[in-house]
Amino acid sequence: MLVVVTGGSGSGKSAFAEDRVLSFGESRRIYIATMQAFDEESHCRIRRHRRMRSGKGFETIERYTELDELILPKNCVVLLECMSNLVANEMFREDGFHPEVSEKITEGVRNLLSQAEHVVIVTNEIFSDGILYEGESEKYKEQLGQINCNLAEMADAVVEVVYGIPVWHKGGEKA
Repeated sequence: MLVVVTGGSGSGKSAFAEDRVLSFGESRRIYIATMQAFDEESHCRIRRHRRMRSGKGFETIERYTELDELILPKNCVVLLECMSNLVANEMFREDGFHPEVSEKITEGVRNLLSQAEHVVIVTNEIFSDGILYEGESEKYKEQLGQINCNLAEMADAVVEVVYGIPVWHKGGEKA
């Protein structure tokens, strides 16, 4: 099963996604962390997320790129957080800018699904700010948007967390 969790910054999507993983029972829980710490703000965010996961039985795998090559324990439950960081990592690599990553990342998700019993993916809703960006930033938004569409098509459930309230768009607990 694939569950996609989206929402704006600070919406509660991470807590919701963790609760979703816990709802799948006592399976082996793998947290795929995609955020690279570059500054104090990112270090603080990572520490906060580690505290949130503490005591919940997650094993953390730091994976910044190449999901398609990741080998997981069979029948585990995966929480990937977050797709937005993964897209940036794949696009803005040390060897230069890679503008077309949607197919590669989608294949990486298929790789996770082929190994895990359940996969929960957190992604960000960054498309409502009304600002037109240029160049690489606009390409980033385009690629993340395409990946989010691919994920929604593949997913069994898609939920947007708004102010801590889950709004189901596909599958799940529709009101």
